[in-house]
Amino acid sequence: MIRLIFLLVALYGIQVFSQYKGHGVESVSEATLKKFSPPALKPEMSNKLNKMLEVAAPGMGLLSPDKKTLYFSWRVTGQNHIWKIDGPQKFPVQLTSGTDAVSLSLISPNGKFLIFSKDVNGQENPGIFKLDVKTGSVTELYRKEKVQAYSVFVTDDSKYLFFTANDKKSDSYSTYKMDIESKKIETIYDGDGNWYVADYLNNGRVLLFVKYRGGSINEYYRYEVMSKKMEPIIGQNENKDYSVAFSANKDEYIVLSSEDDFKRLYSYKNKKLKLLSDPKLSHDISSLDLDFQRRRILYRINRDGYTELRGMDAKTFKPLKIPQFKGAEHVFGGTTTRDGQVTMLGMVTAQSPRLSYSYNWSTKKLTQWVLPSAPEVDLSTFAPSEIMYYEARDKTKIPMIVRFPPGCKESKNCPVIVDFHGGPEGQSVPGFSTVSQAFVDAGFILVEPNVRGSSGYGKKWLDMDNGPLRENVITDIPDAGIWIKNNWKNKEGKPPKVGVMGGSYGGYSTLMAMTRFAGTYDAGVSNVGMSNLITFLMNTAPYRRILRISEYGDPEKDREALVRLSPITYINQVSAPLMIIQGANDPRVPVGEAVQMYESLKKKRLSAELIIYADEGHGASKKENIVSQIGNTIEFFKKHL
Repeated sequence: MIRLIFLLVALYGIQVFSQYKGHGVESVSEATLKKFSPPALKPEMSNKLNKMLEVAAPGMGLLSPDKKTLYFSWRVTGQNHIWKIDGPQKFPVQLTSGTDAVSLSLISPNGKFLIFSKDVNGQENPGIFKLDVKTGSVTELYRKEKVQAYSVFVTDDSKYLFFTANDKKSDSYSTYKMDIESKKIETIYDGDGNWYVADYLNNGRVLLFVKYRGGSINEYYRYEVMSKKMEPIIGQNENKDYSVAFSANKDEYIVLSSEDDFKRLYSYKNKKLKLLSDPKLSHDISSLDLDFQRRRILYRINRDGYTELRGMDAKTFKPLKIPQFKGAEHVFGGTTTRDGQVTMLGMVTAQSPRLSYSYNWSTKKLTQWVLPSAPEVDLSTFAPSEIMYYEARDKTKIPMIVRFPPGCKESKNCPVIVDFHGGPEGQSVPGFSTVSQAFVDAGFILVEPNVRGSSGYGKKWLDMDNGPLRENVITDIPDAGIWIKNNWKNKEGKPPKVGVMGGSYGGYSTLMAMTRFAGTYDAGVSNVGMSNLITFLMNTAPYRRILRISEYGDPEKDREALVRLSPITYINQVSAPLMIIQGANDPRVPVGEAVQMYESLKKKRLSAELIIYADEGHGASKKENIVSQIGNTIEFFKKHL
């Protein structure tokens, strides 16, 4: 009987697939964009959200070689741009402008210029640019239509830039060396697949390559540039996730890997791993970083979503003393100056955006550089997040981050929104969030689950939803809503109204909640979510396809499972209002995923709304569009919850 149901589902899904053979980006006409343009918000809502989003924390930034100037990214003007301050807590000066998103990449060893990337309307095809710090002039170094280019490092003499680009094949990345003055380019290595430079030695004469064969599957290689000798290091013929860097010690590597359940730090020499971090640590180490001089290793521990910074000597592996920040929920290590003397640190609390500090390892002096701004917003009113758990149908405890409006925890008389994170390998974490607070201010209890498949809880938890295995744990999505309605009833015994939302994989989770698990949630808002896993894998950007197949399944071998796991398969079951939000230029989840879902709903005369942002990609980056997305989502939930 079960097999028969699966066959019927598969047949219906194939019918859906044949009907929607890939609404590509090009298929969305001007008329469609106009028809589904975002509704205007009421001035009260727009003004409130604009104030909230002006609470802005600058990036930790890059210190100049003389340590007198900090260059950093900041979106205080509404778009991410590069700024500088000439001394701690001095007046900030904006260096880039325009409507395109800008990302700071590198500072030259001589301190005379910056390297940054710029993207257009969320298309995720960034070009590489040079900014002269003396004159402020900007020079385009490399930019091609439909090509992704990423800078890697600048050589010691500040003359050459190493970068990667997928200009020869859309699903493969080559490594190049550019003469910055003449823009003459030399090919270093033509990769077939997702090849990136992870580290380098001797001014670029030796490269450490990483090749991604899946979302969490990679291999590392040592490459001698002059001889073109490629030597496999680790990960070959394995299906594992490694992070690797050159060690301070000869013929040795530092490796972050899950050899048991949790990610730990190892040294790797003569094909043998030696544990460096605490063997009793029952939490993931989420990242590792060595400074340019290879004096110190900094790494982050993910303790149930809270971030703790640790360090060790890069040669002896003895622990280093790290500055402590009172009340910090997250502490991050940033970049270290090229001479190894000063490292940028970041700290976040529940009621404060990130504060950035420089730490001098010799003098032990900690200096705050950039002051965050919060005009007309009382940060003391921000709701602290709590880690709670709901029980899935198989009795598994699922962690969730919860924020309560004043009085709602006691009365249980407030509507609830369950917000699923993206990834799916992502993680919702506690800490400061203006977006979360906007929903709390609107009177909603905000719940952010970390369902099975989330990162931060060990490899077993992370891999539980890979491919067809997702079928075993997809019920974590409705179980959140069911548990809340059963356990958060008010004094009269009435359950709360519960909505569901999310972006990317969270948008997919929302669509699944509203289709396959219809009736669990009272309203849903899906942002850039996949409606059909087969058309998604067919139409996503070529470089991403292999990375996503390892996570969701193969369109040929796992076709039946992909159909069963596609929201559009269960379109007839929709029973509550649904809003779909999408960027027209999204290369990851193409706009057709939203259009086909909306069209199917309307054909069946089901309640649905669609908003398309003509100048955005995979999520909004422009402030006015972020305000619009949040505002329309809040208004939708106010109406239906």
